[in-house]
Order: sequence, then structure tokens, then C-alpha cells
Amino acid sequence: MSNSFFRFKKFTIQQDRCAMKVCTDSCILGAWTAGRLQGAARVLDIGTGTGLLPLMLAQKTGATLDTIESDPEAVVQAGENIRQSPWAGRIRLLAGDVRTYPFTSFYDFIIANPPFFESDLRSPVDKKNKAKHDESLTLSELISVIGSRLSPQGAFSILLPFHRAAYFENLAAGGGFFLREKLSVRQTAAHAPFRSICLFSFQKPGHVFSNEMIIKEDTGKYSLAFTELMGDYYE
Repeated sequence: MSNSFFRFKKFTIQQDRCAMKVCTDSCILGAWTAGRLQGAARVLDIGTGTGLLPLMLAQKTGATLDTIESDPEAVVQAGENIRQSPWAGRIRLLAGDVRTYPFTSFYDFIIANPPFFESDLRSPVDKKNKAKHDESLTLSELISVIGSRLSPQGAFSILLPFHRAAYFENLAAGGGFFLREKLSVRQTAAHAPFRSICLFSFQKPGHVFSNEMIIKEDTGKYSLAFTELMGDYYE
């Protein structure tokens, strides 16, 4: 059973009301993205769940963040986590469906950890289906939303299953986006990559940066790369 909370150095995530709990790959997404906001003043987090990602970004940047969630219980819990953090004044929680929400702002950066297991087995728990599968938000719809809300000079990051990254890159290209950077994530050196974290923008880069992260060494200890990335967050 998952713990009812996850304690970071500077904030705590309560998660008993949320279908999707804090996990290592979402933490990597937050820490990796925090180093790539490049002075973005306004940031949007799509599908906040517990509120983890906006809190991670707020810790490392001075940006103003909007974060949106459609599940009512997750909205309540994310609101509590945000209010109890040191950055409550910079994070605005929006309750609603990102596909129909009446946004009035454009954003310099958008981050998303979307529901992505569209072809895998469903859970008997409906809330987990909506959180883990693209029953409530397809990747095509996500591209459309990002394209309508991202400023012309902006960028977005996304966490994907490794085997769906190429598919998403094609979708993004169809929406006018170019891949700028990709991080492939392995559990250990002996495991195949299981997650991709990608950075896209409307501007075509001269070179696409590609890198790899191994979470744990063969000894079971966290790798140096993972420890350095997460050093400002993990106790």
C-alpha cells in the first residue's frame, strides 16, 4: 500500500485522495524540467494530481504557475498541498477540464504528465483509469491544448512511456512542434529504457540533445546522476 504522504526537503505531498501517487519518474520530470524553464514567467501544469509538479517548479524558479485538475478529490488534495507549501502565493489551482477551460493567458512553458497507457490493461478502479489511461485526455487533444495556450517562443515538457515517444513526436510535429531535447530513463543499466522525457518548442533547433539516466546502480544504490538531479528535493 502506498504511503498517505511523501515528504520532500521543503514540502510534503499528501496523496491519500489521489489515484496516482508520487512516483520516481514524475519526480524526475519535475526536477529535469525545473532546470529548463529558462526564465519563464508564466507556467501551466496540465493534470496536477497531488500538486507535485508545480511545487517542484516553484521551489527552483520564480515563475507564476497555473495548475489544472479535473478530478474533484484531487483538486481538494492538491489545494491543501499547495496552501501548506512556501509558494502558495505563486501557484493558482484551476478546477476543470483542460480541453474546455476558459483560459485567459498564454504561457511561456507548459509541463504535462499525461494519462498514457491507452493500449494496456485497465484497472477496475475508474479513477485510476482516468489518471493512467487516455480516457479523459488523448495525446492528440493534449497537443491541441498546448498549441493553443503556449506562447510563440515557449516550450513544453512531457513524460511518456519509452515505447510511445516516437508516436508522440509525430503527433507533436503535426501540431507544429519540434523536439529539442530527450531524456531516456532506465531503472538500471540492465533494464531497457521505460520512460522518455521530452522537450518541445515551435522553433526548430540546430541540434536535438539526447541523454540517458539510470536510476539505480547494480548495487541497488541511486546513481550519481539521479542523486545530483534530485538533491534539492529528496530528504
